[in-house]
Amino acid sequence: MKILIAVDGSPHTKSMLAYLAAHDEWLGPTHQYTVLHCAPKVHPRAAAVIDAPALKDYYVDESEKVLEPIRAFFSRHSLDVTFTAETGDAAEVIAEFADRGKFSLLMMGSHGHGALGNLVMGSVATKVLAACKAPVLIVR
Repeated sequence: MKILIAVDGSPHTKSMLAYLAAHDEWLGPTHQYTVLHCAPKVHPRAAAVIDAPALKDYYVDESEKVLEPIRAFFSRHSLDVTFTAETGDAAEVIAEFADRGKFSLLMMGSHGHGALGNLVMGSVATKVLAACKAPVLIVR
C-alpha cells in the first residue's frame, strides 16, 4: 500500500505515529511510505524584503525541525521512507500532493476540536477530507 503521512510536528503528529507503531498492519515493509511536511508561506510583504536564498533556507529549516524526529522514528523501525517538504496552505498542499501521487491512503493527526471548533477555527483535517480523493485516516 502506498501511504502518505502528513505531519506538522505537533503532539497530534506524535499520537498518529504512536498509533502507527502500535498497529502492525500499518507499520511494515509491505508498505511504501512518504512523509510530507508543509511549512506555511511567509506573508508576501515580508517575503518581498527577504532575499530568495534566505527564504528558502528558512523553509528548509522549519521543515527539518519537524522531520528530524520523524526520520529517527522510521529509522528505529528500519523502514525506508521518502521525506518531502512543501510550502503553502497545508490543507491544499496535502490534498493536492495525495491526489497527484495516487496514494492508497493518507494518514494524519487531528486536534479533534469537534464541529463547533471547526466552524469557528477551521481545521486542516476537515479541509483535507473535503478536497482529497484518497481515503484519509485521521488519528486523534
